[in-house]
Amino acid sequence: MLRMLNTVLIPLLAKAARSGAPALFAMAAVCIAHEQVSPNLVHVEINGLHSDKGQVMCALFSSAAGYPKDYGKAIARAKSEIAGGQAVCEFPGVSAGTYAVAVFHDENSNGKLDTKFMGIPREGVGASNNAKGHFGPPKFDAAAFRFSGGRFEIKIQVTYL
Repeated sequence: MLRMLNTVLIPLLAKAARSGAPALFAMAAVCIAHEQVSPNLVHVEINGLHSDKGQVMCALFSSAAGYPKDYGKAIARAKSEIAGGQAVCEFPGVSAGTYAVAVFHDENSNGKLDTKFMGIPREGVGASNNAKGHFGPPKFDAAAFRFSGGRFEIKIQVTYL
């Protein structure tokens, strides 16, 4: 999109200004202004993955309901490929509010968190604020963060139990 601005719209804008075509000039200015506005975005960097196999599954929750296990109750979900033991998930268009992120390393790419006896994860897990659970998963309140808009960056360290 930026290349299109530089190669097409900017020269058109200059020509419109010289020829006195105000409508075209205004349209090009609006396009440029729109390109520069960044949407609200929660950017999640995931580290500590012990292999590049599979994918990372991420979920953004706006309440404790379902957190962190029930991805169906998340307001947004994302998945990411892994490279060098790292992954990135992004959640665009997020409104201001309180949220928590849950992630897991889906090593076998089956789309679910595999567990051992008594629900202990077989795959790596993580939460915003690097929140840890005690005799179970972390609580929403421990992982919650306040998002007021713009770009918000979170780093999550995956742990394997």
